[in-house]
Amino acid sequence: MTPEEFRVHGKQVVDWIADYLGSIEKHPVRSRVEPGAIRAALPAHPPERGEPFENVLADLGDVLLPGITHWQHPGFFAYFPANSSGPGILGDLLSSGLGVQGMLWATSPACTELETVVVDWLAELLGLPERFRTTGSGGGVIQGSASEASLVALLAALERAGGDRQECAVYVSSQTHSSLERAARIAGVPVRSVRVDQDSLAMDAGHLAELVADDVAAGLVPAMACATTGTTSTTAVDPVRKIGEVCARHGVWLHVDAAYAGVSAVCPELRWINDGVAEYADSYATNPHKWLLTNFDCGVLWIADSAPMVAALSTLPEYLRNSATSSGEVVDYRDWQIPLGRRFKALKLWSVIRWYGAEGLRGHIRTGVRHAAEFATLAEADPGFEVRAHRPFGLVCFRPLWAGRSEVEHNALTLELMERINASGAMYLSHTKVGDSVVLRMAFGSPATESRHVLSAWRRVREEYERMGSAGN
Repeated sequence: MTPEEFRVHGKQVVDWIADYLGSIEKHPVRSRVEPGAIRAALPAHPPERGEPFENVLADLGDVLLPGITHWQHPGFFAYFPANSSGPGILGDLLSSGLGVQGMLWATSPACTELETVVVDWLAELLGLPERFRTTGSGGGVIQGSASEASLVALLAALERAGGDRQECAVYVSSQTHSSLERAARIAGVPVRSVRVDQDSLAMDAGHLAELVADDVAAGLVPAMACATTGTTSTTAVDPVRKIGEVCARHGVWLHVDAAYAGVSAVCPELRWINDGVAEYADSYATNPHKWLLTNFDCGVLWIADSAPMVAALSTLPEYLRNSATSSGEVVDYRDWQIPLGRRFKALKLWSVIRWYGAEGLRGHIRTGVRHAAEFATLAEADPGFEVRAHRPFGLVCFRPLWAGRSEVEHNALTLELMERINASGAMYLSHTKVGDSVVLRMAFGSPATESRHVLSAWRRVREEYERMGSAGN
């Protein structure tokens, strides 16, 4: 494809994306295809000769689009938002166009140095401590996701702890994201499960202290504890300060997983979520690709002291040796992540921050919080529903009430209600369990969602609930 051909087809692609985003509300939120339908509609063998790019776009619309679940749809409430935005998409396009492989500073200095600036910008916007800035012994790095960040943080913690990994321990709760347990499995480290408060679902720092003390007495090495700010299930918030005090007494690495809620700290009124981070956190992760208008994938990990991380991950074969690395004056981000290679991801986050500015980012977060409050107010006013009181962010957890039903029946009916709502195509929500009870999750945050969509979603929930009641369910 020549530059001129690229210009023609590139404009077609941009127009296609713009038309898609402009008309996304016309599509059912969730794909309705049966398993195998997309594969069956595609050729079994690759073409012998090249085809016009128009054929690719035609198949995109006719074959692939029916199999897309539309995460940017204003009625998508099922999971935490995976926002994309115009500036983020364009930044990603620029990254693809440059084709940088930024594993070393030497392989593209701008790739590394822009990233150091952007992660410092984001740390400032979120009110994170100075020790997470790249101007000191620590710094930030863009990861693919908080799952990768958790593994990197764990490897750094184990490096600092030393000793046999089977004699180390990692501390999580039932509400901690599953990626922490997976990271421990990959690293070969035993996991301890810390109790949570039954009402708030926050980690019990007292029980953590007991587990750590027992392990120390048994000759084991408590290596890392994970505190979560905004759990995936219900956005529960662990007491970072109290957990940090326990970690500090025993030299335990404290990782704070704020994958979803961390970016909300761009708003001063939500910066309470950082309580204890400055004093105690060794590492901190959040995902701009969830709620900060930066298309997937873009997670950021900050670390207070990069030395144990680099010691755990750095290898230097002869073919990667260069004078800049040898000088010790540059950051080689290959030593801050699991893969060797890396894209120029900073471009899309840089584009987003520059386009929206701090004011625009704050406005976006506040809109998601407001929409959640609007929905919760409607549900709370209805005697047929109950709402979990904890909802400081963009997630509302609620459940319908089925009079005279056992818990098992109650849960089955709630799941049936969810499936009926999702089958409508107008909206998509998900569920979780709190104790033995199934509750429904409505996650707000899409930039396309407006108050009218919130009201429409509630009406849909209420209508399906009434239909089930009138049908004798």
